[in-house]
Amino acid sequence: MLLSMTGYGRSSRRLGDKNISVEIKSLNGKTSDLRLRVPANFKEKEITIRKIILQGCSRGKIDANVEIASESGENDFALNKTLFDKYLNELKELDLPSDSNTDYVQAILRIPNVIKADDKELDEEEWKVILEVTEEALANLTNFRKEEGDMTKIDFHKRVSSIQNNLEEIAPYESRRVDKLKERLKSKLEEYISNEKVDPNRYEQEVIYYLEKLDINEEKVRLSQHCKYFLEVLDMDNAEKGKKLGFISQEMGREINTLGAKAQDADIQQRVVGMKDELEKIKEQVLNII
Repeated sequence: MLLSMTGYGRSSRRLGDKNISVEIKSLNGKTSDLRLRVPANFKEKEITIRKIILQGCSRGKIDANVEIASESGENDFALNKTLFDKYLNELKELDLPSDSNTDYVQAILRIPNVIKADDKELDEEEWKVILEVTEEALANLTNFRKEEGDMTKIDFHKRVSSIQNNLEEIAPYESRRVDKLKERLKSKLEEYISNEKVDPNRYEQEVIYYLEKLDINEEKVRLSQHCKYFLEVLDMDNAEKGKKLGFISQEMGREINTLGAKAQDADIQQRVVGMKDELEKIKEQVLNII
């Protein structure tokens, strides 16, 4: 199972004349970062709700909103008339220009504590419904993340297969590459030193040493193993695998870069560029995996 960090989940339930709803949105992030809004009279339960959401979301930037709306017009806030009148009277006493277009009412309403929450007691029945609706919203969020993850998984398989195909296509050019390197070394040697002054044994040793330094067999084997391991981790049952996939993709990048540095052949370089292109797309999507 593969889960995306991007997701959306919502659920609501009727309770009398009230509609209780929970909405949860998530985006990618290195850690769990939750911004939660709850009704004023449920503030004492905020920590509990926070724990439930964080356990269900694992990772990501999460925005959650718990809302209780009443059809009868009863709201959980009220106007502090005493404080409102005090501010209004003080403003009237100020020597303000007669042509001032300031909306005093709107300005006062934005002052802290002018609009205050009602101090209602915690409704246990409402609290029970909030817990149930929160679990439902989390389940919907997980389903959304799973759908996104399934599509990403298909794309991962496609791109890793492309890297493996490019890696296999390098083989036909390797023997030709060695011959070209030998010819290049020989021509450079003849250009600067006459054949009479060259020790054939020493020359052969230097050529072997140079070719060993440019040998790409180890890099090919390691890159092939990394690709297989990436696909194995991808198919594991556990949900949290984004960080591990990120580490493996970094190792794949090291081997591909080394292949490019040692290639010394235009056809091999083309395959390396193709592998780099696919790997960059993999790395971008790994950042959005839990």
